[in-house]
Amino acid sequence: MTTFLRLLAENDKREGLATACTCLRAGQPDPRAFEVEPEAFDAVPGKPFAYWVSEAVRQTFRRLPPFESEGRTVKQGLATADDFRFVRAWWEVQPGGTAGKWFPFAKGGAYSPFYGDIHLVANWKHDGAEIKNFFDPKTGKLNSRPQNLDYYFRPGFTWSYRPSSTGSFRFLPRGVVFSVNGSSGFVEGDEASQIAASVALANSSTFNFLIRLLFSRGGAGGGQTLTYEVGYVAMTPAPALSDYMCSRLNALVRSAWSLKRTTDTIEETSHAYLLPAALRARLADYDPVAIEAELSRIQIEIDSIAFDLYGFNEADRAAVQVTQGVANEGDAEDGADDEGDDEDSASPIDHTAGLLSWAVGVAFGRFDWRLATGERAAPPEPDPFDPLPAKSPGMLPDGAAPFHAHEGILVDDPGHPHDLARLIEEVLVRVEVPIPEDVRRWLQRDFFPFHLQRYSKSRRKAPIYWPLSTTSGSYTLWVYYPSLTSQTLYTAINDFVEPKLKQVGADVTALRNKGSARTRDDERQFEALQAFELELIELRDTLLKLAPTYKPNHDDGVQISAAPLWQLFRHKPWQKVLKDTWEKLKKGDYDWAHLAMNDWPERVREKCKTDKSLAIAHGLEDLYIEPEAKPKKARGKKKTGGDE
Repeated sequence: MTTFLRLLAENDKREGLATACTCLRAGQPDPRAFEVEPEAFDAVPGKPFAYWVSEAVRQTFRRLPPFESEGRTVKQGLATADDFRFVRAWWEVQPGGTAGKWFPFAKGGAYSPFYGDIHLVANWKHDGAEIKNFFDPKTGKLNSRPQNLDYYFRPGFTWSYRPSSTGSFRFLPRGVVFSVNGSSGFVEGDEASQIAASVALANSSTFNFLIRLLFSRGGAGGGQTLTYEVGYVAMTPAPALSDYMCSRLNALVRSAWSLKRTTDTIEETSHAYLLPAALRARLADYDPVAIEAELSRIQIEIDSIAFDLYGFNEADRAAVQVTQGVANEGDAEDGADDEGDDEDSASPIDHTAGLLSWAVGVAFGRFDWRLATGERAAPPEPDPFDPLPAKSPGMLPDGAAPFHAHEGILVDDPGHPHDLARLIEEVLVRVEVPIPEDVRRWLQRDFFPFHLQRYSKSRRKAPIYWPLSTTSGSYTLWVYYPSLTSQTLYTAINDFVEPKLKQVGADVTALRNKGSARTRDDERQFEALQAFELELIELRDTLLKLAPTYKPNHDDGVQISAAPLWQLFRHKPWQKVLKDTWEKLKKGDYDWAHLAMNDWPERVREKCKTDKSLAIAHGLEDLYIEPEAKPKKARGKKKTGGDE
């Protein structure tokens, strides 16, 4: 018999150790002390020192079959080896573009049981030809790791690789490619009810209690980073489910999925987005507090069912609940895996900022204001396994007239017919919402940082409203990325900057002609207008310099497409990102991009001769020259004596 002391909960471990040892010497019981035969650890795969649980819990691993059985299997997915090249945020590609090239890409993400939106898409054109041929030209070694391809696009369940102290299993819809960090599970025959029941079971406190026993450093409340690898999930015990129990779990988990998805209908970047929080109640009752309460009730019921299925007694149930409480304390801090969102914040969105951001989207033709006025009904909720839509239900449907017709550019310019601040106010009037104070000031100072934060997911920064400004920010053109073309900069010059220059020039001339009759106020205005005129000339000249060679392609993504324009962005952190990207483009780091082919075709074409993946990217496979196979060295017989 070996004695173990568990001091994880002790703030002063030195004092706790001394006290526990004193109790043991005196023959007194101590809740921190455990006596276990070393052979007892043999029951748990990997033989971790799971001394703090009962023998009955350890024997669960022998008594019940592993999770990867009974028709279930768990698999690792795709490792691209270059996510910046092969992965995009779903709003970066043209709606419907996923049909041929970009496919939803499950990649783990933050803690979100039952439901989690899939924000990314991966380039899997021609069954992943670019990724499958992503070799290192120097070594000939395959950089990427496409694996378990037969499971791509199947319905199943996925989970976060490093979600928090508690597992985070959720539905995986059809049509999705999954990654290494978005490992996924499947059921034989793609039986929907069996998948749903598996999601419920895997999210139970009992399942997560057992899986943590498998971790190399012990699981419950240890404070270490946990990784939900496929091997651990596969080995965790799982009871057989009767048809009745499967049906019961199925109903609970689908209800939880629906509730969690409802909370996502106020997130602009979600496939579920309908309206901002300030307007959401116009569609149906929307009470986040009540939703969370119902989710807690469902979780308690799932836990109760799981306790019965696993046959845990009252003492073991209490141990699970204590462990779960410790684990949940870390959820808020440890809620994202190592592929987490560096810019995205899980904090609640300010209602006013969310409302104004939605109004910007309406002005650009992205979102449909009619959902807020009752002129259009919300579409029915999809099934958890339905393929993700090309557009969220809150977006303007194809063919519908936009709130305001434009050519992909709006402007911060009072009195202009395309003035964005005025359009925001008109949207709010249309939906009968009070207009906040100083919308223009918010647009000039607060909107882009807010927008950049909300449209950054999984280390991709992908803002779609671009403020291109004069040096002082006195004049800003707002360019809508989804409408971006090779003519956009010419439109900016001809329809906005030149007419503004003409207007300002006329005002400058009028004041100049006043001569000595100018008042002190006239003099100040004269100086300000002259400075403004010079800034507009500089903006025009910069756009004229860029326009002839600027040929953006949405497949390159936001960051690459915006890089040539880096000097026109005034938000310093974003400007730095774009400037660094532009320097790397010039060096040849991103020669897979269409923009690189457009600006440096000779260099890119030369690389295509030795890089098949690059050649495929540019449709130039005919340039690729297959290297000659290296001759194998002949193996001679080993010499056994001194004579040859």
